[in-house]
Amino acid sequence: MSDKQTTSNAMDRLYDSVMKKGPVCVGLDTQLKFLPACLQKQDYAEAEKLVMFNKRVIDATRDNAACFKVQIACYEALGLGGMQAYAETLRYARGKGCVVIADVKRGDIASTGELYARAHFTGDFEADIITINTYMGEDALSPYYPYIERGKGVFVLVKTSNPHSGDVQDLNCNGQTVYERMARLVGEWGGAFIGESGFSAVGAVTGLTYPGEFAAIRDLMPNTCLLIPGYGAQGGTGKDIASFFKDGVRGVVNNSRGLLTAHKEKTERDDYDVYIRDAVCDMRRDIEQWL
Repeated sequence: MSDKQTTSNAMDRLYDSVMKKGPVCVGLDTQLKFLPACLQKQDYAEAEKLVMFNKRVIDATRDNAACFKVQIACYEALGLGGMQAYAETLRYARGKGCVVIADVKRGDIASTGELYARAHFTGDFEADIITINTYMGEDALSPYYPYIERGKGVFVLVKTSNPHSGDVQDLNCNGQTVYERMARLVGEWGGAFIGESGFSAVGAVTGLTYPGEFAAIRDLMPNTCLLIPGYGAQGGTGKDIASFFKDGVRGVVNNSRGLLTAHKEKTERDDYDVYIRDAVCDMRRDIEQWL
C-alpha cells in the first residue's frame, strides 16, 4: 500500500478512549483458577463461569480502562463452549461501547490470511483490533487491508516482552536487529492508514520489559500506536512507561493476571469486582503520575 489515507480508524477510537479513561488495557486472559470461590463452586460449565466473571470485570472497570484485550487461547482450550464464551465476551464488551483487541496473533498469508481476517473482523468473533505476526512479511498483513480501510486495526509483533524474544528479535540483520527491521516495516506499511489522531491503523506490540530497545526504534515508527505488554507480573512499572510516552501518550499498557487476580487473598465472595476495579484504578494512577 502506498497511497496515504487520512480517515477515522480503530486506533483513533482507541486514542480517544485513552484520552478519556487513561492508558490501561485490561487483559481478559481469563482462567478458572483466577475466579473467586463463590463463582468457581457454582453449578455452571467452566466456559459459562468465565463469561460471568468477564462481564463483571468489564462493568466494574470500563470507565477506567481504555480497552479490553481478549486472549483467544484461554477460550480455545475449552472447546466449543469456550469459543462461545469468547464470542460472548467480545460481543458484550463491544456492546458497552468498549474498544476490544482480540489477541489472536495470526500470521498466515493469501487465502488463509483472508479467512482469518474475515473470522476476526466480522461475524461471531468480530473485534475492533487484532494482533498479528508478520514473520512472512507484508503478505501476512495485506489480507487485513480491506478491513483496515473500513475502520479496523492491527497490532504487529515487533519487540515482545517474553524473556527469550531476543533469540530471534535481537539477531543482526545487515547492520540492524530483526526487531529494528520489523519496526521500520511497520512504520512503512502503516503510512497508508494514518487516522485523524495522527496514528496509523497498523500498530505495534512493544514489550515494557525492553525500554532500551524501544528507544532504538521510536523514530522508525512516528505514527505507530503501541500495545505494551509486560506491566505487573512481568516486572514492568508505571515509571518504565515514561520512556515510551515521553513525547506524549501513544498507546495502551496491558495487564492481565495482575488485574484478574487482584481479589485473591482478599476475598472469595461476590465483591471480587471491587478489588479488580481498585487494581485498575491503581494501575492508571501509577502510569499517569509519570506522564
